Amino acid sequence: MYDAFVKLINTVGFPIGVSIYLLVRFEKKIEDLNKSISQLTVSISTVIGKSEK
Repeated sequence: MYDAFVKLINTVGFPIGVSIYLLVRFEKKIEDLNKSISQLTVSISTVIGKSEK
C-alpha cells in the first residue's frame, strides 16, 4: 500500500494524494455516521409521535 501511495503522490501531487487517502480511509466512518443519524431521526420522530398522543 505504501508503494501505491508514493506512486499516487508522484502522479497527482501531495495535496491531492493526501486528500484521496483521507477520503478512502474515512469513507467507512462517514457511512457509519450517516446510518447513526438516520436511526437517530427515526428515534426522535417516534418519541415526538408518542408524546403528542
